[in-house]
Amino acid sequence: MSRYYNGPVTDHFDGKRFHGPAKSGGKSTRDLLKWQLSGERAKWPASVENGVHPLPPQRVDGDAIRFTMIGHVSVLVQTAGLNILTDPVWSTRASPVQFAGPKRVRAPGIALTELPPIDLILVSHNHYDHLDTATLAKLVDVHDPFIITPLGNDNIIQKYAPRARIKAVDWDDSVKVGDVIIDTEPVNHWSARRGNDRNEALWCGFTICAPGGRIFFNGDSGFAGGWWVKRLMAKHGHIDAAMLPIGAYAPRWFMADAHMDPDEAVLTHQMMGGPKTLGFHWGTFQLTDEPMMEPVERLNAALHREGISPELFRTLEPGEGWVL
Repeated sequence: MSRYYNGPVTDHFDGKRFHGPAKSGGKSTRDLLKWQLSGERAKWPASVENGVHPLPPQRVDGDAIRFTMIGHVSVLVQTAGLNILTDPVWSTRASPVQFAGPKRVRAPGIALTELPPIDLILVSHNHYDHLDTATLAKLVDVHDPFIITPLGNDNIIQKYAPRARIKAVDWDDSVKVGDVIIDTEPVNHWSARRGNDRNEALWCGFTICAPGGRIFFNGDSGFAGGWWVKRLMAKHGHIDAAMLPIGAYAPRWFMADAHMDPDEAVLTHQMMGGPKTLGFHWGTFQLTDEPMMEPVERLNAALHREGISPELFRTLEPGEGWVL
């Protein structure tokens, strides 16, 4: 039985572990050592200063949609009078401990104390660069947000934030919050907090169905032939705005089934019909081998090659905002 979730067997849960239709993760210890000992990891700077950007407004009402980049995959989404945070990570390291593991090279674009009131948090899965229990506990204490997360992750969060108001969801569940509906979407990824709990909690993307349009938040995914993109489009018909990962992709032989590269992110953008897209999951924590700025360089090259306006698929500096 899973240590995080106890529920009926389904087409993506075997009674202990979750799985998708395409492989992701599950590399052997030998593969991990081969990668770690390859000596191909680029050298990142120890730290990079953020630019100065105005703080976001307290609220964005009506149909308008505003993204403010915090860092990595943490984004403040403001629309319909709601303030939504995606995978909030303010900790110094994306790690089970704060004395070792991937260390941030850029500070969060907004300090925790300068956030507007947070109404809703979306947590996509339990990897440490996405589910940060220390940050979530602080946000619960100050803001008392409603948290939506896939099955099993609620038990992880509740251990560190007992007062948290959490809704655990399966793929294709819907939750209404204010004037928006949050739909849970399958993506091609995996989960683990330690060496022996692989896939015992579910992972997902989310579609925020707001008055101003459908906003898709990927969280993390390999492209995997685009099966999840095709499914998303068959379900929703159109996506108006998207947040897609563009980094943590090298080496491809190890990362391809779990993380898209910039070319695959552009292909995903095209399959979605070309929504306004924020590229994230780069330039904060060095998780993989590619140079720090390579994801942006490769994204811009792919956009140029495909004749896509860079105003349609953007990256933002920490603290920078984008009104869609």
